[in-house]
Amino acid sequence: MLTLVLTRHGATARSEPEQHLGQRLDLPLSEVGRSAARALGERLVGVRFDRVVSSPLRRALETASLVAPNASVEADARLTEMDYGRWEGRTYAEIDATDAAARRRWEDDPATLPCPDGESGEQVARRVRSLLDDLLAWAAATDPVCRPEEAGDGPRPPAARAATSGEWPGPAAERRVLAVAHSTTNRILLAVALGVPIRDYRRRFVQAPANLTVLRFRGALDDGARLLVGNDVSHIRGLRGETWG
Repeated sequence: MLTLVLTRHGATARSEPEQHLGQRLDLPLSEVGRSAARALGERLVGVRFDRVVSSPLRRALETASLVAPNASVEADARLTEMDYGRWEGRTYAEIDATDAAARRRWEDDPATLPCPDGESGEQVARRVRSLLDDLLAWAAATDPVCRPEEAGDGPRPPAARAATSGEWPGPAAERRVLAVAHSTTNRILLAVALGVPIRDYRRRFVQAPANLTVLRFRGALDDGARLLVGNDVSHIRGLRGETWG
């Protein structure tokens, strides 16, 4: 069983007004962003993580180091933000002044249409799907319930649902991973994990800076995840502790 604790990096000096910060502007956190990341870290004090993975961009790595200060952080390029191409660093108003028609087409179908000189949603989905598959394979390989050489004729692995009840079998060892990435990357990851069409990621999901989102997987990626917590920023108002089951 894999529990994925997902967050977006904290704010940067370019976070307001809202603009496309992708791969080409590698910015550090602002003090507001550092404060929010510390608040999330304080909320998660005492929560054990088996792994911490992060986008290699500075704002994500810095967030990871503040949320999990004693952890070894693995930089993984599959969590890098979408490449926004020539829209990088531009506000919506600035884009509309020169690329309004292209922007409207992209808003209608951000899955298959790439940003000009950049990436499409489906391209990002392929890399986050690869990461999730790898994390699930790792979680299964380190779970004795899932290992066929130890399971024998005992309980079926968590990848299979109980045939009659539709409930998940158990027990299974929980593996917890903290992942730190970006607004678009996280929303596409949520679409992949929850079976939502990639075309709808902008409409269906929100990822605030330094939020808490928690997904639980009990099988393969195609079995889907359960969303336990979504875009929760109550730690910025002082909430502490593990708040998911």
